[in-house]
Amino acid sequence: MALPTFEKKRLIGLVAILSFGLTSLLAVLFPGGGPLIPAIFILGIFVTIPLVLLFGEDFPLVESESADEESAASAGDPLATLRERYATGEIGEEEFERKLDQLLETEALEDRADGEAADRRELSERRGRRDRETELE
Repeated sequence: MALPTFEKKRLIGLVAILSFGLTSLLAVLFPGGGPLIPAIFILGIFVTIPLVLLFGEDFPLVESESADEESAASAGDPLATLRERYATGEIGEEEFERKLDQLLETEALEDRADGEAADRRELSERRGRRDRETELE
């Protein structure tokens, strides 16, 4: 079973919260808890957090940032994802062509919508300039 992985910031926060929470819980449950309570706090805050910061991605519970960037890049480019699925044989040629056509149609609609929004902004700016010029006269 593989260990779970976390972003570095989340892991540091998790360690801090667990260290503080566990020490507080033990202090309440066992008021004369002896050296165990400060040992847990010191181990969490003053040992584990610096180790996470020092080792970064090499620490066993920290996930790789490069894997996140690759997955974000592939998720951001649907055409690359489609090509990859076709290349690995996940989808056939007919489905690839159909999805490619859908993707191109969607991009054309988005481009048209972006163009219309730009036209509306430009028209609004022209009206604003014209109104200001009228006010100045």
